[in-house]
Amino acid sequence: MKKVVKATSALLLSVLLLSACSNSGNGNAGPDTTAQPTAATTQAAPEPTAQASTSAAASMTPETVPSEAPSASSTPQSSADNGTDTSKTTVDNAAAEIPLLYHMNKNYDIIPNKDGISKKVVLLTFDDGPKNADMINPLMDTLDKHHAKAIFFVNGYRVKEHPELLKLIQTRGGIIGNHSWDHIVLKDKSYAEVKKQIEDVQDIVKKVTGETPQFFRPPHGAGGDVGKKIAAENGLLYMTWSVGSLDWEMKEKDTGKTAKLIKNVTDQLHSGSNILMHELPWTVEALDTLLTTLEGKGYSFVDPRSIELKMR
Repeated sequence: MKKVVKATSALLLSVLLLSACSNSGNGNAGPDTTAQPTAATTQAAPEPTAQASTSAAASMTPETVPSEAPSASSTPQSSADNGTDTSKTTVDNAAAEIPLLYHMNKNYDIIPNKDGISKKVVLLTFDDGPKNADMINPLMDTLDKHHAKAIFFVNGYRVKEHPELLKLIQTRGGIIGNHSWDHIVLKDKSYAEVKKQIEDVQDIVKKVTGETPQFFRPPHGAGGDVGKKIAAENGLLYMTWSVGSLDWEMKEKDTGKTAKLIKNVTDQLHSGSNILMHELPWTVEALDTLLTTLEGKGYSFVDPRSIELKMR
């Protein structure tokens, strides 16, 4: 009997020993609630380059850390994806890249700001538009051919009738100027009336193009002191011209208009010439020959955006 008891006790002792070994292997501490780091979460992420990125990373809890760090070849999110409109920023940056090399004097000529900048330049301008795409496009084609920029001084009533033409000028790279709303003589008008004539154009151009004109030319070259004052109040550079093409005096039935226009310009031509032209069929026809002639005389075409907005 004693032998049976001893055998049974030995068997029970063996079972208890095996159970104890099994529990010691599991740690007997219950389930582990701490997530073990994986290879993905321990991979070093690229160092943030922007302060905002650093702040965002610093504020992340372990639960919000991405399981996989972005690779260096990841494609940045596009403006279309994040809802950001970068068109205005692009325009502003493009304008900021153009240095201010010239200013305008009291004769409305274009003058270099310092030595070493070419004096032999002309400013190209076209008044009284926008009128017709069939004239705007060939004008722009010719300007593009000669790598030239020009100011298009527009009337508000024309923009109201055909805003798409103003947009065309902008799209084709023209610089838009303010030529008053109704193309009336301003010098004898009241302050309030002149203000409306100028500022209504500022407003409609801004509405159509997203940009505000920076140049003002009074109709008939007659803005008077009040026109100059209101232009300055709106940050506009006031100008008339120093060389007239006299294209406005020509008629459709006249012959030899191209030769006349070129002679009118070259007879008055000088360094810094501010050349007045219009959106007219014969001016469109003459422009390529005119620009070729000016280039042959050693002149280049100043970018209006490189002109300071304050007269000296």
